[in-house]
Amino acid sequence: MCRKTSPAMNKIKETIIVEGRDDTAAIRRSVDALTIETHGYGIRPETWDLIAAAYEKTGIIVFTDPDHAGAQIRSRIMKRFPRAGQAFLDVGDAEKDGDIGIENATPESIQRALAKAHVTQCDKEDAELTMEDMVFWGLAGCDGASERRRTVGKHFGIGYANSKTFLARLNNFGIKRNEIDELTLTISDQRLTEKA
Repeated sequence: MCRKTSPAMNKIKETIIVEGRDDTAAIRRSVDALTIETHGYGIRPETWDLIAAAYEKTGIIVFTDPDHAGAQIRSRIMKRFPRAGQAFLDVGDAEKDGDIGIENATPESIQRALAKAHVTQCDKEDAELTMEDMVFWGLAGCDGASERRRTVGKHFGIGYANSKTFLARLNNFGIKRNEIDELTLTISDQRLTEKA
């Protein structure tokens, strides 16, 4: 979705939807892009109009904080604009002194998250992966599943979520079974090596 136009700074053609001005400042330190700020959950009608115009003209990437409030804002935006791009920042990359937000991330972390931005590729009816797959891969229903979801989510740039939401993201973004098989085998091999 975002592609380089010069070695110094990534140029993002889509408009990035963020929560506030500190997020905008962090984005501008990291990439060359336009942003629209929601100013929290209570998105004003004129802001919705700006987002709608950007969605039609440039496309948008929803890039909210990796916390509960950010997830709620993301959900509201995605209901209106289901084919918007989505970028996810890992909590570890967004935390500073107990505060979680995009404004705390390094330019490199922001660039990585935007480079892995996803657009929904299939609908629920086309879902390839199931909860049984999640259990098989150790991403649900067992010890360590939460940590494995965090690792897999970071690798694919889809963020961390509970098992149901995580499965929906895997399917929505068209991540294939063989990609997850390879990654989870690598994770298992690393864990076995660490224990030996």
